[in-house]
Amino acid sequence: MLSGESQEDQRKRQVTETRATRIAIRAATETTATRRKAVSETLRDIDARNKASKRESLQIRLQRAGLKTTPRVFWMWSVVVGVVLTIGVATMLPTSTLTFVFLPLTLFVGIFGLPRFWLKRRIAKRTRKFTNEFANAVELIVRGIKAGLPLNECLQIIARESPEPVSSEFREVTDQLRMGVTTTDALERLSQRIPVPEVRFFAIVIAIQQQAGGNLSEALGNLAGVLRDRAKLAMKVQAMSAEAKAGAMVLGSLPPGVGVAISLLSPKYLSPMFTTTLGNFILLMGLMWMGMGILAMKKMINFKF
Repeated sequence: MLSGESQEDQRKRQVTETRATRIAIRAATETTATRRKAVSETLRDIDARNKASKRESLQIRLQRAGLKTTPRVFWMWSVVVGVVLTIGVATMLPTSTLTFVFLPLTLFVGIFGLPRFWLKRRIAKRTRKFTNEFANAVELIVRGIKAGLPLNECLQIIARESPEPVSSEFREVTDQLRMGVTTTDALERLSQRIPVPEVRFFAIVIAIQQQAGGNLSEALGNLAGVLRDRAKLAMKVQAMSAEAKAGAMVLGSLPPGVGVAISLLSPKYLSPMFTTTLGNFILLMGLMWMGMGILAMKKMINFKF
């Protein structure tokens, strides 16, 4: 700076660079800035849609589970399950003071607990099957684009040839595209029906390519590699946590197993737990503590990555 070399270099560049070169550099800089602005606006728009649709309705959860029923029918079956479960528990338990506490609790669990638990398990199973096949679908899109096919035709091929539930979900996407919905909106709805990071990545890549352009096959190829790496990491985590899950299952099943064994060997030994008020209270507290322990162990062995 003191010797004036920077000013000398700047004057040399001004002399040697032509006007066309400066215009090309300025145009490339403006293009890069425009693409960055488009990408940031797209990401901001997707984030805003995510926050707006954060609250999940029962209809969306039924769609995620792959059920064609309506929320009204689901609630009707939930009431039926609750009533049947309550009647079964009432016939099994002897008449005591806390029986009238168990029955409303059983009705509540039967209506709001068991059906939602079953729905959650079905959603998790279907989402896991979708995630396992999604990387193959993305690679199919990459090969189709490299062969010269448009994106919509690649999506139709996935809807026809991929296994369930990938085919049904992409069939919904292609139907929406035929009705005039944009590709970005159709994939955004797909990410709402299948709320996993893999689908979010796919929707973001397509949205950015639609807004800013670029090599779609290369971007989706990199995405397919990321999905493969995530699947490998998930299997590695599952293998490392298998011992902890087995220990949690043993600890969780040990108290009820011992209780059943004692009841079979000596039926009168545990009868006060079901026939007296104090025994019912102790049994209720034991079930509460067991539930808290099972939830704590589940939280400890459920790794997020």
